[in-house]
Amino acid sequence: MSRQYPIEKIRNIGIIAHIDAGKTTVSERVLFYTGVSHKIGEVHEGTTVMDWMEQERERGITITSAATTAFWIPSYEKGNKNYEHRINLIDTPGHIDFTVEVKRSLRVLDGAVVVFDGVAGVEPQSETNWHYADEYCVPRICFINKLDRMGASFENSFNSILERLTKNAVALQLPIGAEANFSGVIDLLNQKAFEFHGDHGERLVEIPIPEKEKTQAESMRHHLIERIVENDDALMHQYLEGKEISLLDLKRVLRQATINNKITPVFCGSALKNKGVQLVLDAVIDYLPSPLDLPPVKGINSKTSEEIHRHPKDEEPFTALAFKIAADPYVGSLTYFRNYAGVLKRGSYVLNSTKGEQERIGRIVRMHANQREEVEEVFAGEIAAIVGLKNTTTGDTLCSPDAPIILEKITFPEPVIGVRIEPKTKADQEKMGVALRRLAEEDPTFRVSGDQETGETIISGMGELHLEIIVDRMKREFSVEANVGRPQVAYKETITGSAEAEGKYIRQSGGRGQYGHVWLKVAPLERGSGFVFVDAIKGGDIPKEFIPAVEKGIKEAMDKGVVAHYPVIDAEVTLFDGSFHEVDSSEAAFKIAGSIAFQEAAKLAKPVILEPIMKTQVIIPAQFLGEVTGNLNSRRGKIDSITDRANTKVIDVKVPLSEMFGYATELRSMTQGRGSFTMEFSNYEPVPKNIEQLIVEGKKK
Repeated sequence: MSRQYPIEKIRNIGIIAHIDAGKTTVSERVLFYTGVSHKIGEVHEGTTVMDWMEQERERGITITSAATTAFWIPSYEKGNKNYEHRINLIDTPGHIDFTVEVKRSLRVLDGAVVVFDGVAGVEPQSETNWHYADEYCVPRICFINKLDRMGASFENSFNSILERLTKNAVALQLPIGAEANFSGVIDLLNQKAFEFHGDHGERLVEIPIPEKEKTQAESMRHHLIERIVENDDALMHQYLEGKEISLLDLKRVLRQATINNKITPVFCGSALKNKGVQLVLDAVIDYLPSPLDLPPVKGINSKTSEEIHRHPKDEEPFTALAFKIAADPYVGSLTYFRNYAGVLKRGSYVLNSTKGEQERIGRIVRMHANQREEVEEVFAGEIAAIVGLKNTTTGDTLCSPDAPIILEKITFPEPVIGVRIEPKTKADQEKMGVALRRLAEEDPTFRVSGDQETGETIISGMGELHLEIIVDRMKREFSVEANVGRPQVAYKETITGSAEAEGKYIRQSGGRGQYGHVWLKVAPLERGSGFVFVDAIKGGDIPKEFIPAVEKGIKEAMDKGVVAHYPVIDAEVTLFDGSFHEVDSSEAAFKIAGSIAFQEAAKLAKPVILEPIMKTQVIIPAQFLGEVTGNLNSRRGKIDSITDRANTKVIDVKVPLSEMFGYATELRSMTQGRGSFTMEFSNYEPVPKNIEQLIVEGKKK
């Protein structure tokens, strides 16, 4: 098989947004206009292609990212097969509980379309997703959606992008009409206006620019051209000399500026009313990068630790990143991967360089949501899935065994909430272990642990909805019935001062004894720094081979803090002294000594309990403002801002997670069912002393 599409005609893009901004509706229109589906699926009817899970269709939300492949010829090249491009599209969830899906998708995508609600503009999850895209330097275009809704305003939404996300946003389109009268868009670069005719807006009809929009369109085009020519000296000279710049040159420079994240083009429309989506597809081809437009992927040689670059070429050694594991009811485990270099063939062997194990490639499939198309090989720059890999998990590198490389892993947020879970029957008990293991392999933000004191199983995740979906999936996909306890906050512990302590483990029994002796110093680190171990042993007071055992002992002790047995985070531990016995010293003895010393030092270092604080946005009708803010204050909330949006009030507030259980019901009753809120994890903060006492007592009950 040879390559069907040259690499410069491939676009790997994701659709990202806040919950309810219309991502899946945009994706469904993309599938319809590109001919992948012949009927438009609707979220409100539960008929979408991309939201294929039962839970997604019932709740009208996206839970897992769905990948599909579509083909598009730009509308200005109608019917010319030479201009056909392959678009690998990933539709991601908007709900914060499933943020893992956005993060891992952005890690492997070349570009993104960020969708905004034309009424709300930038919302909390839009900001989080934008920061993820910044982290991975993903070029973006914006689509302001839902301009047909009451209260929609292109101008307000556009300004919110400029104020809260990036000063690089530049409008490439203007809407014609507003709210119920929204009828089409003006293309500022081409100086053309379009309406969308036909049952599903499939026919693009050029119309004259309406008189009343002409002045604004001219002034905005002037601004757009200024922003483009700033990125190219030759065009800048032409512009200053008053010469007309060709459309081809403007598009070429705009494309480069978008790929370099110097400009973020902004488009507009209404996906539900079938307006504007084809022009966004044109923009994906025109302005978002192909794999060739981006720098080569960087990795480390797993044998020599030197940095290596791999270019997106079929001739290079095979290099790919596994970014998602999915349990498929028909074929078992599916490993989604992005191929950065080389060609992967069915039946070949690859090295999982992260784990140091070989894997055989049985079947390779190209995914269309939950449909699969078998392929023989996958070329550089493409996204596909492998069936039945044994040892590969999210973030592992797959590569050619002759050219080992490890790509940068994906880091995921820690779970903030847990519940106790127990099987209903003896038969469920065996199945529950299997189900939880499979679900944890799939989702790196879902953890399963055992409470050693009670012997119970605890599952932890990113929020109540996250855990609710997990339990629901256990029931539907694995036929496991379980009883679930009340949600519990995932507290952590840390130290606020420095201290030193000694750990001695000496045992004499008949024959060989045990001897381990260490001195440790502990010090607090900035929030989010994790654990740092410093080996400051001089002159061989402790032999080198015992030092990893001391570190292991410290890590085990950190899993169970000294205040209320919660994990300890953000601490630096220095091993600076100790002694050993020629005969009796062993790794086990030094591990226990390290554990004892850490616990002693932590007790002296002013330990505190930390709680997760949630960044929360509450949207309510103005008349309920007093009661709602009073209630948030009583929940230890710190209000950041109160702003107006159409005829509602938007409260941005930070509230401890422990105070937010049951808030949805209370907010509904305070606002006659008209209030809504979203929340996402912000940071950890120390718990007030009176509450710390209650947590300690509760833990000891």
